[in-house]
Amino acid sequence: MRASLGARQALTNPPELLEFETSSTRLELYREVARISELEAGQAAQAPVLFPITQQGELVAAPGFEARTDLLLAPDAGAPLQLIFDGRAGERWPEDRREGLQGLSEREAAELVARTLLAHWRINPSGVVQVDRASAAPYAAAYVDGILRINPAFLYMAAAQGPASLPGAGQ
Repeated sequence: MRASLGARQALTNPPELLEFETSSTRLELYREVARISELEAGQAAQAPVLFPITQQGELVAAPGFEARTDLLLAPDAGAPLQLIFDGRAGERWPEDRREGLQGLSEREAAELVARTLLAHWRINPSGVVQVDRASAAPYAAAYVDGILRINPAFLYMAAAQGPASLPGAGQ
């Protein structure tokens, strides 16, 4: 897979294809997703958007985020969100640690990204949020009806932005 294929196409492929790409390719895709998120922010989700959310009963594109945002740095929001990952009907989140996710498992990376996105989007659910794995979805993450669906390919893109991707990391 080449970055020239674009982030939207990368999201619709199995996450394993991104896992073995270079960190610079994954970072380029992450930056593209961030740019698109800012362009789409607040639009009615008539056409596919990368971050659809339900807001006041309408499906819209979530607020965008900057390309330098580290989504694996979950904010301390005071009252912790209650997240569950048991995916009764969907795919299970793998628990094995992956180098392409800064040594985290997909489930651990999904938890950090979920907390960061929900805080950034100012979503304060009153109950538990189900976090589903949505492989090959045409979006990066979607929050609809109290369920957050995260495309695991997006996790590999987001992990390229973190501290492990910076020069001199791990020294």
